[in-house]
This record gives sequence, structure tokens and C-alpha cells, in this order.
Amino acid sequence: MGHFIQLSAADGKSIPAYVAHPTGAVKGAVVVIQEIFGVNSHIRNVVDGYAQSGYLAIAPAAFERVKSGVELGYAEADMGEGFGHKTAVEALPAPGVLQDIQAAIDYAAKSSGHKVGIVGYCWGGLLTWRAACMLSGLSAAAPYYGGGMTTDAEIARLPQVPVMAHFSNQDKYIPMPSVEAFGKAHPHVQVFVYDAHHGFNCDQRGSWDAPSAALAQERTLAFFAQHLA
Repeated sequence: MGHFIQLSAADGKSIPAYVAHPTGAVKGAVVVIQEIFGVNSHIRNVVDGYAQSGYLAIAPAAFERVKSGVELGYAEADMGEGFGHKTAVEALPAPGVLQDIQAAIDYAAKSSGHKVGIVGYCWGGLLTWRAACMLSGLSAAAPYYGGGMTTDAEIARLPQVPVMAHFSNQDKYIPMPSVEAFGKAHPHVQVFVYDAHHGFNCDQRGSWDAPSAALAQERTLAFFAQHLA
């Protein structure tokens, strides 16, 4: 359904991004931020899904500054490789990958002519939270189980747009006390906790939980319909 394009970041770096357009009227635009596995088939399916729901959707390749063409699966070796790329990106001088996400936001706004939301998963959830706090041109953000976003440093950030955050109560990477601390620090953020494991939205992972994924998607689409109209 979608195809790859090239975005130009503020520093002139060319960033591949997978984009899909709705077939009917455009409701808005959604930037989709990858897990640590690249813009793989799952993330492309997520982009296609948002397009089918009426949104121009785009997923920038968040690893491009450290390695091109990353597309991993979900085996242990893939996990290790993806974590290494994520660590390298996090070590880049500011603004690092955030300028690539900004380029995707700008493209989405210009191409759709509508408001822009952002959604991300795992590491992409963390980047979605940072985007909500630090980038311009967004109207809503929906991080899913953002690894690291419940640390003290991230909790200290202040979102500039409405946020709906999805977590799970069996997530070995995000302790529930830290989720509770996040919710207490940000009472205006809608925080939902699912009876599931980390990665529950991804149907290519063993941790996929269909009921939780469906409920979170239903909530996120309603959230975007409210704030991107």
C-alpha cells in the first residue's frame, strides 16, 4: 500500500521514510516511530493500517544516522543488534534523531494539509514522548510502552500536546512503580495499563496480545479523531 520516500532533515541528511496515503478523504496525519527493529514489515503494516483508517501515515528510518536499511525480526540476535543501533543513536549529539522525526512531522503536515499526531512503540514510544515535549507541529501523541520514558529524566519533561500513554502490567522493561510515578507527575496524560507483556501490540512477537492491542488501537484512533480533526 505504501512506498519509501526520502526526507531532508534540518542538517541536510537524507532520511528514508515509509509513507502510505488513504484512499478516501484525509482525516489527518500520523507519524509512526519504529521499535528497535527498524522500519520492518510490522511497522509498515502499522503505517498501512493508519492509512486505511483515513490518515496519511509515515515512518522515518530512525537508525539511518548509524546504519542504513535496518530491517530486523524478533529473534534474540535481532534484539541484540537492534539494541546496539538504538544505543548508537541515543549517543548522537543533540538533536540527533529528533531532527529526522521533525522532518517527518513537517512532511506529514504539508502533504496532508491537516493536523499531525505521532505514535511509537518500545524505543519509538520514548521518542514519541520526547517529540511531544520538544518538537513542533504536533497536535497529539500516543506512546506505547516507551522504554525509558518513566525514568526521572523523562518524567521531568513537559508535553506540549495531549498525550495518551499505553503500558502493560507484565512489562519486564518498565516497572509498574515507575508507570505510577509517571502518571502521578502527569495527571493530564491519559495513562492506560493492559494485562499484557512488553510489545503486546506487535503480532509478530510472542508477546502479542490481541485483545490489548485491539483496545489500545481503538482508544488511540478515538484520541486522534478528537485531536486531529
